[in-house]
Amino acid sequence: MNLKKPELLAPAGDFEKLQFAIAYGADAVYLGAKRYSLRAMAKNFDEETLRKAVRYAHNAGCKVYAAANIFARNDDLTSLPEYFSQISQAGVDACIVSDPGVFSILRDAAPEMNIHISTQANNTNYMSAVFWQRLGAKRIVLARELSFKEASEIRDKAPGIELEYFVHGAMCISYSGRCLLSNFMAGRDSNRGACAHPCRYKYSLVEETRPGEYLPIEEDSRGSYIMNSKDLCLIGFIPQLIEAGISSFKIEGRMKSAYYVAATVKAYREAIDDWFSNRSLYESKKGHYLSELKKAGNRGFCSGFFEGGPDSSSLEYNFDGGDAACDFLGTALSYDEKSGLAVIEQRNKFSLGEDLEFFTPHGKGFTQNIKVMLDMDGFPIKDAPHPKQLVMVGASQPVAPFSILRRPKKIDD
Repeated sequence: MNLKKPELLAPAGDFEKLQFAIAYGADAVYLGAKRYSLRAMAKNFDEETLRKAVRYAHNAGCKVYAAANIFARNDDLTSLPEYFSQISQAGVDACIVSDPGVFSILRDAAPEMNIHISTQANNTNYMSAVFWQRLGAKRIVLARELSFKEASEIRDKAPGIELEYFVHGAMCISYSGRCLLSNFMAGRDSNRGACAHPCRYKYSLVEETRPGEYLPIEEDSRGSYIMNSKDLCLIGFIPQLIEAGISSFKIEGRMKSAYYVAATVKAYREAIDDWFSNRSLYESKKGHYLSELKKAGNRGFCSGFFEGGPDSSSLEYNFDGGDAACDFLGTALSYDEKSGLAVIEQRNKFSLGEDLEFFTPHGKGFTQNIKVMLDMDGFPIKDAPHPKQLVMVGASQPVAPFSILRRPKKIDD
């Protein structure tokens, strides 16, 4: 069987994250403008930065998909034609939509635009895929509730349309991302991009006749995160996804850090490329891929619905936030071979004398004892305590742009 290498699709919550996604191996990125995206709280892109992003991505051979996947209300419709005209003129490669009305406006306003149907549209069967294909859609983003078996059947019975599948990232406790908890609890419409993430909140039980007495649902004084799903991770199922004919592997995370984007994209890039070059190599490196993914923020991992459906082990009851095995300390802006100094933009404090790791876009990184640290005027300093501070550190090997300085967390962190 002549299998086609799938597209690796990465989140780009802002221009910096787009740059890191491309540097670490993404074939395409998806992003949102200031309006109409389901991540309204991300920095997102205005008309000027969108044009800049498309130029940057296309120069690197990377595609750009713009999300307009809100469930539109009447007052959203008026300015949609202008928005679609803008993203078309910017050169966006496809637009992601979920609402049939928005789909219709897009077809009229930018008839040449490729259309991808969002997971929000609940694409759970092959007739749904055929329906959208007949209307002119190029790609279906499959519902997260689908198993590998179901996705394979859709591929077999709807061969003419591309299929996109989430392979990694946060999962919300809702149906295909449709949720009303945020509306009720925070007055923020998750279906129009303003989700307050109440499935990550801490909950306790209150008995009707004893108001104010909060009973922990588990034996834990902090309460329990009863709806807090572990993150999806399908790094161990690359062969099945490829053989199922999935066109695009999608990573969730427009609200995550640039480091998360870099680490996640690199792990999946490596896994896909390894499998196509040497399947035994891929099998032998599964532990390595997973170890690298754990070094970025996560809530623990599960396989979601891929194997048929999650159970209680797919929930993380004890904490709401993500954890990572490494601290993100800074990003490399440049390297001077003559002096052996790398310019680092600091993100978290680090100090002279520490053993730190340079995590690089290509190949293996390296550990460096920081023996030289200078400010940008060339004066010696002992640490870099200020956010976004620029410092120069000595490096024994060349440091590529977009390399990341990180530090393994201590066991008791």
